[in-house]
Order: sequence, then structure tokens, then C-alpha cells
Amino acid sequence: METYQPINCDYYDRLEAWATMQTVCSIVFKDEDGRQQTLSAKIEDVYTKDKIEYLRTDTGLIIRLDALLSVNDIPLPGKM
Repeated sequence: METYQPINCDYYDRLEAWATMQTVCSIVFKDEDGRQQTLSAKIEDVYTKDKIEYLRTDTGLIIRLDALLSVNDIPLPGKM
């Protein structure tokens, strides 16, 4: 597993806001094989475990935040 690269704090706050508002989000991320995936889901939680930040969707999928490319067509700073 690659070393975790923390995401921009403002973007983290945006993810928390979408979770709080229960917004259905278009989430684009790289899976464990490096392939780009797109998912439409609500963000249920944004959390840290073992110094790595994750989000959990209402589909049960857990995504490392440094694997995100964009959410709701807003790219992560430095990713696109």
C-alpha cells in the first residue's frame, strides 16, 4: 500500500458538508488496481484510522481520500 498523502483541508471540509447534508455525490476515484471508477452515492462518514483518512458511502464502499479524483465534478487540488 502506498504512503498516504493527506488531502487539502478545505476539500476535507467540503466532504464533511456533503455528508452532513446527505447529498448524493458523483465520486470519481482510483481503485486498488489504479483504474478510474465512478460512483453515485451519499457520503455517510469521513474519518481517520491509523493516520489515513477515508470516506464511507451509503453503498458500504470505503475509499481512501488520497484515491479521490473528484466529487460532484470538483477535482481535488493537484489531482486533475
